[in-house]
Amino acid sequence: MAGSTGSTGARYAVAVWALTRVALLLCVTKVITLPGPDVTSDVSAIYHGWSEVLKSGTYPQDDVTWQYPPLAALAVLSPGLLPMLDYTSAFFVLVCLCDLLVLGLLLYAGRGEGRSQAGTWVWVAGVPLLGTTAYARYDVMVTAVAVAALLAGVRHPRVLGALAAVGGLLKVWPALLLAGTARGRQTRLAWGAAAVTAAGLLAGCVLAMPGALAFLGFQRDRGTEIESLGGLVFHVARQFGWSGRIELHYGSMEFLGPRVPLVSTLALGLSVLALGWLLLWRLRARDFTLSTPADAAFTAVLLFTTTSRVISPQYMLWLVGLAAVCLVFRGGRMALPAVLVLAATGVTQAEFPLGFVHVVSSDATGVTLMFLRNGLLVAATLIACQRLWRRTVPRAADATASAAGTGRVAEPAGT
Repeated sequence: MAGSTGSTGARYAVAVWALTRVALLLCVTKVITLPGPDVTSDVSAIYHGWSEVLKSGTYPQDDVTWQYPPLAALAVLSPGLLPMLDYTSAFFVLVCLCDLLVLGLLLYAGRGEGRSQAGTWVWVAGVPLLGTTAYARYDVMVTAVAVAALLAGVRHPRVLGALAAVGGLLKVWPALLLAGTARGRQTRLAWGAAAVTAAGLLAGCVLAMPGALAFLGFQRDRGTEIESLGGLVFHVARQFGWSGRIELHYGSMEFLGPRVPLVSTLALGLSVLALGWLLLWRLRARDFTLSTPADAAFTAVLLFTTTSRVISPQYMLWLVGLAAVCLVFRGGRMALPAVLVLAATGVTQAEFPLGFVHVVSSDATGVTLMFLRNGLLVAATLIACQRLWRRTVPRAADATASAAGTGRVAEPAGT
């Protein structure tokens, strides 16, 4: 009976996935027109333009909007795999196939004792909650690599490491998948495989074409984007006569003017604090379970997304994918943060593209949407950190009792 119920649930998930993805494809191909800016222009203009530059044998090293690691070239060039379609249509088809791959991985991983299909439903619901942006960026492709890495890493830590390296060279953040590997052999295998894979691929990219590392300078010079946590300061300040402005800067809408460098520096400081907390957790954690790598990766990406100077709408896909993997494991503790991320994803579509004019003007609707979305992200981050810590770091009383039972004095955690 349980197996039959599971099969029925899987069929429902596939059916809902198919219906929602058909709707997404109709929207990005403009069969259905939605209000707000045209999010597909990044594909038809920017990505397509980059692909022409890459075909000429160089990275877009003179284009400040190229802010991606060198393997991003593969995503940009991938529509060439479907020569029967124009660039934009081929891109949408490939993104949909990657979306389907994630669905298949989650369905397969959710079978059996101690597993759940809840993660499948997080993915099925999360992507359409973001709307057309989900299919108009290459982040679904990167998220597919990250989901595959975490699920494979349960039994094959070397595969986790190799795929984390590939993902990191596609869009940096998948390197955080290595944060929660169990101490000892699993960490040595995963981190070793990641180092070897990253070094080999990076060397190949640098030798293959000039400009492979140009993205580093463009990322460094970015400021405070209007959808970020720091951007809330200036949304409020505009209500009181702040003299700055909003402009398209380094590929996104950013605040420019008085005190912006200070807020950008403070945001970097928050990211440093987030890294410090993550390192402290890593030193103190002792109780690693099957769900710990996914829980830690989800928490780490939440930390760095929330504190970033830039929170682009497509970043939510990273969190949805990682939340989905967390919920594959029945013993996990990330259900509430996952729900908060889904809510934040829905609000993200409301502010971009549907209500972006309100965000740019910092009117009451725009400011409310940004406070709500970023508030949900902050809440999800704090709860995820608390639950990860409580699940993996032994309490002093437990450690003392355990030591007493074995006839020895407990060593301080982190030694």
